[in-house]
Amino acid sequence: MDKPVVQSRRRLTAAARRPHPAKATRADGVTTRTLILQATRRRLAEQGYANLNVRDIAADAGVNHALIGYHFHGKQQLVLAVLDDVNNQLLERQTRMYGATATAGQKWQQACDFYQEDLASGFVRLLMELMGASFHDEALRREFVPRLLAWHELLETGVEDFIERSGLDLPVSARAISAWIGWFWAGMEASMALGIPEEQGHQREALEAVAALLRRYEVTDRRQPAAARRRK
Repeated sequence: MDKPVVQSRRRLTAAARRPHPAKATRADGVTTRTLILQATRRRLAEQGYANLNVRDIAADAGVNHALIGYHFHGKQQLVLAVLDDVNNQLLERQTRMYGATATAGQKWQQACDFYQEDLASGFVRLLMELMGASFHDEALRREFVPRLLAWHELLETGVEDFIERSGLDLPVSARAISAWIGWFWAGMEASMALGIPEEQGHQREALEAVAALLRRYEVTDRRQPAAARRRK
């Protein structure tokens, strides 16, 4: 993702003879690249993809705008680097959650708590901005869709694990269930990014309803003998 701008051998040799500002770090250890990523994420969350301007990002980061071209090959690569920077951390977070010893209801509640964090951090807005831009930018769509589907692949693994641990014999596949959950979340994120209030969208009511259904299942399941649970 981090592609240097193509330079002639002469220019590259000349640049190597003098310290390059892109290699510098601040006293607190934050690199120029990190400053650019942080500024881009702020700008995306506040202004959206369509209004993203390289010079504004550079001013926000406190760097020369030419350094953005040095570290990132264009606006698209820059925003994808921002997405990857956050996305990878959150996918690891979700992987740990699915692997933890907890009930489905507890994991759902943890996912809801994570969602509130992601709303507050601007990640949900970032995801929705790039999804919207991908509708009319084919090159961006080719890069964005695999990153989005990584969430669904992780979710499907979690659903498969839950079904296996619970001994459930369901008439539908884990793929179908994970699609219900995954696209449900995507719709929730889109509606909240659009600013649709709770009294009209009922988003949090829906999240709480799923948690209540899972808790009810868990109470019923605990009351049944182990042999009966295996036959379900």
